[in-house]
Amino acid sequence: MNGKLTKLEKFWILYDVGNSAFTMLVATIIPIYFNALAGGAGLSEVDYLAYWGYSVSAATVIVALLGPILGTIADTKNYKKPLFAASVLLGVTGCVALSFPRSWLLFLTVFVIARIGFSTSLIFYDSMLVDVSSPESMDNVSSQGYAWGYIGSCVPFILSLVLVLANERIGISMGTAMTIAFLINAVWWLAMSLPLLKHYRQIHYADPPKHPVSESFRRLYRTLKDIRRQKNIFLYLLAFFFFIDGVYTIIEMATAYGSALGLDTQGLLLALLVTQIVAFPFALLFGKLSKQYETDKLIKICIFAYICIALFAIQLDRQWEFWLLAVLVGMFQGAIQALSRSYFAKIIPPEKSGEYFGIYDICGKGASFFGTTLVGLMAQISDNASAGVSVLSVLFVIGFVLFCLSARLNRTKTGGFGNTP
Repeated sequence: MNGKLTKLEKFWILYDVGNSAFTMLVATIIPIYFNALAGGAGLSEVDYLAYWGYSVSAATVIVALLGPILGTIADTKNYKKPLFAASVLLGVTGCVALSFPRSWLLFLTVFVIARIGFSTSLIFYDSMLVDVSSPESMDNVSSQGYAWGYIGSCVPFILSLVLVLANERIGISMGTAMTIAFLINAVWWLAMSLPLLKHYRQIHYADPPKHPVSESFRRLYRTLKDIRRQKNIFLYLLAFFFFIDGVYTIIEMATAYGSALGLDTQGLLLALLVTQIVAFPFALLFGKLSKQYETDKLIKICIFAYICIALFAIQLDRQWEFWLLAVLVGMFQGAIQALSRSYFAKIIPPEKSGEYFGIYDICGKGASFFGTTLVGLMAQISDNASAGVSVLSVLFVIGFVLFCLSARLNRTKTGGFGNTP
């Protein structure tokens, strides 16, 4: 990794390596396996794409409702680690359980549960950044997390890919191959979580009240009122809602979109593996660039790049175009996620990081239901998968404009906000 990183920063980065295995599954093998279950039940390709989008939306809506409350509770002294551990266990258990259902509807139900565990763990994990790192190191640490997460997730993914694609040569059924694949990814996720769970200590916190849950609701209400008054944070969250919504929708729907267009399954999986490999050096590159250039300018470059990517995806209908799309996404995917996370961590009160990142999750993964639902609805209404993808370019444009306004306010408030709070 980086010799300048502290031991705790390295442990924090390891969790990105662990949970990214599930992210990779969701982006690749899981939707293809669901496609097989749905096809066996007689669902059309358009309905398959729509129901996949709806299931992702259902999970993210639930997390959006729970996130701010759980995040606020996590800000109470000694609460963050056990809540984080519970979320990890829920996600890992759900990942293992995905191997059991043979009904497409039951499979989606288990997937939603696993996704809830995964997404809630990230609320606590992201908010830990203020405890494990300093403001001047956050951009680099956050970027390293995504970078090593991308390359690290390739290990269980390649093992899973070999099992799934070569199951007949190995002499096992597809069901058995999927069971082993889910187990490999679950064990990887859990193993990479243990160092952080063992060594993390909550530094920034609120003292425990007599009634933690009711007081958390009151603190959340006060924080929401504060955000309305802090226009720089409010506009940033609004901008983040739109541009990261588009990013996560591309991540969630890429394989499903390619499958709906009838592209070769093996080619789709290998192309997305290329995305992970490309994302590794570029996430590290943007982490280094954040030391020389202001973070908000780098985020603007990433959003503009995604506008171009979304426009290119509209006309995608060939395998080589999907490969090119995979490379382009890899160049900017880790950077925009990492820099957005660290940028937000630097403009919020550290003792309220759980609360703020709970709200952040609404505007990010918790709000990605908006993009996936729009894609699903547009695909069904028009009976054209490409029409669904066209809405993403609009999300990025809106996000770009709002982020420019937020960045201007941050600069005015801090006398030139860039890489320091």
